[in-house]
Amino acid sequence: MSIGTRSNCKKQAFLGFFFAATAMSKAVPAPKSFQHNAFTLRSNTEALPYRDASLPVDERVDDLIQRMTLEEKAGQLFQSILNLPANGSSALANTTVLAVEGKFQTHFNLGGTVNSPRVAAQWYNNLQQSALNTRLGIPVTMSSDPRHSYTDALGSQIAATAFSQWPESLGLAALRDAELVHKFANIARQEYLAIGLRSALHPQVDLATEPRWARIGGTMGEDAELTAELVVAYIEGFTGDEFGNQSVTTVTKHFPGSGPVQDGEDSHFTYGKNATYPGNNFEQHLIPFKAAIAAGARQIMPYYSRPIGTKYEEVASGMNKGIITDLLRHELGFEGIVVTDWGLITDVVIRGQDMPARAWGAENLTEIERAEKILNAGADQFGGEQRFDLILQLVGNNTISEDRIDLSVRRLLREKFLLGLFENPFVDVDAADKLVGTAEFVAAGKDTQRKSFTLLTNNDTVLPLKHDKNVKFYIEGLNKTLLAQREITVVAMPEQADFALLRLQAPYEPRPGGFEANYHAGSLEYNATERARQAAIYAAVPTIVDIYLDRPAAIPEIAEQAKALMANYGAAGEAFLDVVFGFDGYKPQGKLPFDLPRSMEAVEASKEDVPFDTENPVFRFGHGLSYNDC
Repeated sequence: MSIGTRSNCKKQAFLGFFFAATAMSKAVPAPKSFQHNAFTLRSNTEALPYRDASLPVDERVDDLIQRMTLEEKAGQLFQSILNLPANGSSALANTTVLAVEGKFQTHFNLGGTVNSPRVAAQWYNNLQQSALNTRLGIPVTMSSDPRHSYTDALGSQIAATAFSQWPESLGLAALRDAELVHKFANIARQEYLAIGLRSALHPQVDLATEPRWARIGGTMGEDAELTAELVVAYIEGFTGDEFGNQSVTTVTKHFPGSGPVQDGEDSHFTYGKNATYPGNNFEQHLIPFKAAIAAGARQIMPYYSRPIGTKYEEVASGMNKGIITDLLRHELGFEGIVVTDWGLITDVVIRGQDMPARAWGAENLTEIERAEKILNAGADQFGGEQRFDLILQLVGNNTISEDRIDLSVRRLLREKFLLGLFENPFVDVDAADKLVGTAEFVAAGKDTQRKSFTLLTNNDTVLPLKHDKNVKFYIEGLNKTLLAQREITVVAMPEQADFALLRLQAPYEPRPGGFEANYHAGSLEYNATERARQAAIYAAVPTIVDIYLDRPAAIPEIAEQAKALMANYGAAGEAFLDVVFGFDGYKPQGKLPFDLPRSMEAVEASKEDVPFDTENPVFRFGHGLSYNDC
């Protein structure tokens, strides 16, 4: 759908979903190339050179581009979200058909959860048939935010549901095991392929140097060298043996590193426009990206933040020529695709919340001027937009040359050819049902959840607990039915218990707004009321605390008062109980992927771009006990 004005855009309900969820040894083979006989090209293009798989890819790209109209080229430059039908149907919405067959769009991001791999695969096949109905039959490339994490973080990650369920990437980083990261990525690649996902909008390699930032949960922590090591394994796992028809192309983000956001405020929002470098530490944030490029990174996504106090123009990185062309392409030698983060041009409404375009530093430009600036910066694709009309105007009035459009279209089409989408755009629906969430894949994810727990304190070696039906437990954050199945006795009050088991969410200050509320930001300390509530429990009964760290927490009082303190990065209640009781020999093996600061005062005094610089942290990066240490 073409959007003509900002006011009209706000009326387009389907655009309101973007950014929202509505994120091996003896591995089961991914489905091999599959062509369903029921799906056919509408037009007679089989004999054209770009359809000839025996020709070099660049020849095929050249042949296809010279056949394309400007409208067909413009369709390649946009990527927006499509949601699976909520009613379990595999039918395409009218707006989807219009985008594909009317506007020639061929890049989409799958929103929402996948509850049925079979339905998702059939829906994807229907989408590819819609693409084949067009004049040139250019296949769709479907992308996804992370969707293998146990925890659902709306806007950047999607609940795993039918897929194998793993800790978030922080949990992988906590285990310091590149081979495990490769194993995860290889499994995720196979599950993606099974339902037609050919592009991963990850890995996220921002460094968690500003503890307050709300998107740390998707990173690999605070250390540049560890992140650089793990991103190589991540990309290689999604690539497979070589980049080709069994690969998932990866989008490494958010260049040039969005960790040092000013005061920890995320740049989705007007109060978080800036990335700041008071420690003059810009270069350290490039280390993971350099490793990713050397490992064959296919695509890179710049963030919204505008770099403050550097040599670069103070505009959002996605429209910043100094960042994209001078730094990324010329200095670092990146030759792949640059896709902007979502919504740099058009104001929208997301989950009932007005969201201005994240054109920070260029807010006063018109929409067409923003599009021009993004193209001149060197970006290839507009994320979260469907402004085909702007491309037609820019070329039509000779502001942007068609040769410049061809440069980006060439990169985007070449990726499709290399992925084998022109030869085999469809997936095997039966195979999808069998492959996604196999017992082996699920077991690997659950095993990693258990191992990634980080044991911070274990006073009097209280852990592992001995299972005894006569021992009484007070619980918070655990399902009583689960404990009953384990024959664990639960009581209503701490004073009645022999032990307490508390599973807590890391502190944050709730924000308003349908979209903004999903971002855990603000103070890293619990407020006085919550601290007092917890202290009463710790005083009444020996307490084992497990805190979910989607970002660091300043919790010295828990370290002092709890009998034992653990951290997780996305793990089920079953995994927690297995570790606490040492069932099947499980024990915590994780090491902190970042420092845990002592106070908000220490955080506020630190520099956003410098790692490990809060004064006297309670626990340092790399801390983590195990039962053998206690």
